[in-house]
Amino acid sequence: MNAMAMPDVKAAEAAPAYFSVRDIHAFYGESYIVQGVSFDVAEGDVVALLGRNGAGKTSTLRTLARALDPELKRGEIWLNGEPIHKLKDFQAAQKGIQLVQEDRRIIPGLTVEENLQLARIAEPKGWGLEQIYAHFPRLAERRKQEGVTLSGGEQQMLAVARALARDIKLLLLDEPYEGLAPVIVQEIERIVREIKQLGITTIIVEQNAVAALQLANRALILDMGHIVFDGPASAVLEDVELRNQYLAI
Repeated sequence: MNAMAMPDVKAAEAAPAYFSVRDIHAFYGESYIVQGVSFDVAEGDVVALLGRNGAGKTSTLRTLARALDPELKRGEIWLNGEPIHKLKDFQAAQKGIQLVQEDRRIIPGLTVEENLQLARIAEPKGWGLEQIYAHFPRLAERRKQEGVTLSGGEQQMLAVARALARDIKLLLLDEPYEGLAPVIVQEIERIVREIKQLGITTIIVEQNAVAALQLANRALILDMGHIVFDGPASAVLEDVELRNQYLAI
């Protein structure tokens, strides 16, 4: 089995990581979920955050986005040299951390375009409507349709587009393929590949580990709230023993 990659201390001192997570511990009430997670992400990296069900993937992602739950009790989160760990979720979003949650959070009663316009009300703004529609032509076709009446795949596109409508520095995707037909998964993959080509730093939590690994250049594997592997995505694809032990694939 491949050993967990150890950080180069001298290199880390010379060039601080774009996004750093340092020994974070987070709780749902008394339940200790995220147990001392640490890792660095370089600017432009696409990282697959993987693990079995219950490993703490979504909880870690929500902690990074500074969601109310789970509660961060200890540790530090840094984005481009700025501390994030003391911020609330809306403040982290203003700093450029955008979380696309599994349930997509499309606002009922609003059209596709109104959902996007609402995301662009507050400064700092990201992509304009023309740029969004150029990358998401299906949303352009449905711009006047109520967002919650879209198909599951189209709602996922809208959720990602809404994140890009803000000034984005770090995109967090929670189960972007969940519940989608294979043909729609391919469309979402195309969009994530475009985001990767644009150099947007991204962390993907996805139960379809192989699909996530094929998109990512790095992989992190969580087990019981701990990071047990940090290294190239290709190493996980090639290591049958590692996949069987921690991913059951």
